[in-house]
Amino acid sequence: MAPAALDSERTAIERLREYELEEARILQRAMVPLEPLCEPRFEVAHRFRPVVEVGGDFLDYFLLSDHTVGLYLGDVVGKGLPAALYAALALGTLRGINKTGEAPDRVLGLLNKRLRMRLMSGRFCSLQYAVFDPQEGELRISSAGMAGPLHISASGCTEMHAEGLPSGLFDAADYEAIRLPLEPGDAVLFATDGLTDALNAEGEEFGMQRLVEICSEHGEEPASDLLETIFSEVDRFAGGHPQQDDMTAAVLKLPR
Repeated sequence: MAPAALDSERTAIERLREYELEEARILQRAMVPLEPLCEPRFEVAHRFRPVVEVGGDFLDYFLLSDHTVGLYLGDVVGKGLPAALYAALALGTLRGINKTGEAPDRVLGLLNKRLRMRLMSGRFCSLQYAVFDPQEGELRISSAGMAGPLHISASGCTEMHAEGLPSGLFDAADYEAIRLPLEPGDAVLFATDGLTDALNAEGEEFGMQRLVEICSEHGEEPASDLLETIFSEVDRFAGGHPQQDDMTAAVLKLPR
């Protein structure tokens, strides 16, 4: 093939790839909320920062038909377009499962079964699903292989623990359900491990303890302000060092 023809073919391939990446970016932007969810008895805000053009984190929160609030946060293994496509599959499956405030452990169990029916080699995701009842002031949480969330209250910041295997990894998977009563002024932070795994130039990780300390010190802040503080502190710690994972977080906050 002549050099000019080769150059033309390379240009066409590059244009196609850029088109595909832009379509993937549009898809990924559709996998996170456009704005905070603000109600008289609570607010939910989020921050999303992909590490490459397209990432594997996904997040959503929404009002359910029984007047509860659903919130989920996920992290697909891998990066780039394949991870984003798997995230879209997991997100769409989740939204199809839970429409009326079903128990989070049941939702994650059904999600795992459906993802196992649509196997993609080497793909699975860690995930947390929570349902908040504003009337009762209770949060129900289940986790599929993800650390946290953090409960922030007047007495400090505590990491919650709910047992469960990552979604789509094994046929047999059980999920623990925990119930968390929330008081006025309490907050709950959900975050992917891109925050705690953030590295500085010396190769040191930001870590869960630093995140707990920030939340303890700034827990009184509104949801959006707390997220801004957290991400600013992670950036300060990293000092411009390139990161390897997406950073996604959401805060559920109750007013005093």
